[in-house]
Amino acid sequence: MSSRQTLVDTSAWIEVLRIDGDSDLRAAVFELTKEGQAVLCDMVRLELWNGARGAAEHRMIRDLEGELDCVQTSNEVWDFAADLARKCLGKGLTVPAIDILIASCARHHGLNLIHADRHFDEIDALGIFPPLTLPGWRNR
Repeated sequence: MSSRQTLVDTSAWIEVLRIDGDSDLRAAVFELTKEGQAVLCDMVRLELWNGARGAAEHRMIRDLEGELDCVQTSNEVWDFAADLARKCLGKGLTVPAIDILIASCARHHGLNLIHADRHFDEIDALGIFPPLTLPGWRNR
C-alpha cells in the first residue's frame, strides 16, 4: 500500500458493506483505515448517506465520519472539476458530475483514490494528470 493518504470512493465503501463484496477491495480499505490513511470527501459522505439503509449502515457512516479525516470541497476543487469536465467532454468522454468532483477533490488534495468505478479509470486513461488510482490496486 502507498503511504500517501487515500480517498475511498463510495463504490469502494459499497463493496465493504456488501457481505459478498470484493474481498481484495474490502481488505485494502480495511488496511487503509487501520493505518490511518483512508479519508473521506464531502461528496462521498453525501453519497453514503443518500444510499444508507437501516440502523447498521447509519451507525457505520457516523463511525466513519468520527474516525476519518474529511477533505473539503473548496472553490479550487470546484474550479478544477469544471476544467476536468470540459477536458473529458473535449475527449468525447461523458463522466457523471459526481465522479468528476470526487476525482478533482482527490487530485487537488494530492490523494490516491481507491474505487470500483470504471469512470475513474476512464479519467486516468485520458492522461491529463498522473493517475489517481491507488498504486498496486486492481480496479474493475
